Amino acid sequence: GSPITSEERRLRDKKHLNDITAARLPPLHHSPAKLLSLEESIAIQIQQKEAYEEMQAKLAAQKLAERLNIKMLRFEPEGQASMQYREVRDED
Repeated sequence: GSPITSEERRLRDKKHLNDITAARLPPLHHSPAKLLSLEESIAIQIQQKEAYEEMQAKLAAQKLAERLNIKMLRFEPEGQASMQYREVRDED
C-alpha cells in the first residue's frame, strides 16, 4: 500500500476511537501547563503552604471557640461605656 502521512494516520486513529468508544476528552478550560524555574516553584510552594497553615489556624480557632462556647464580643475601653462615668468640664 501507499505510505500514509502522520496527519492521515492521526485522523484514521481518531475515527477508529470514535467508532469504538463514546468517551471524549473534556474541553481545556485553563491554559496549558508551563515550565517554571526552580525559584518560582519554591516561591509558589512556600506561599501555598503559608496560606494553608493560616487557613488551618483559623479553622482550629473556630472549632475551639465552638467547643468551649466562647463568644467574641467587641471590646472598646474608650467607647460609650467609659464616657458615661466622666465629668464634662468647660475650659473657661
